[in-house]
Amino acid sequence: MIDGLVSGKLYGKPTERVGASGKAFITAKVRAAVRDGESLFVNVIAFDAVAKAALLALDDGESVAPAGTLTPKGWTDRNGDAKPTLDMVAHGVLTPYHVQRKRKAMQPGHDAATTNGAKGAVCGGDFSDMQDDL
Repeated sequence: MIDGLVSGKLYGKPTERVGASGKAFITAKVRAAVRDGESLFVNVIAFDAVAKAALLALDDGESVAPAGTLTPKGWTDRNGDAKPTLDMVAHGVLTPYHVQRKRKAMQPGHDAATTNGAKGAVCGGDFSDMQDDL
């Protein structure tokens, strides 16, 4: 098993689906830059409530860095060229909207309850604190 962090831009809007068991999950595609201007697609699936909420808050083309279990795969394009891809089961998602919150959490004297409250706000869908100055 490979645990990794991939950063890139969303390719399309993340979508919510329901499995045969009735459990909801989110799927997304992330386009990550690799050497020589090439890109690699990462197929992301998320079951964690916080990761799902973070992905659903984003739109096509926004920066994102999901973390989770990676499985290397491959596909063949129309020309018959083999291309690499990755499948990821995300257990965490970091976005530019988390930057200021994370900086505050690293400051001395920071109250841990504030971080938990912010996490709860993401689960509840209240994104009013996401107007961070980057």
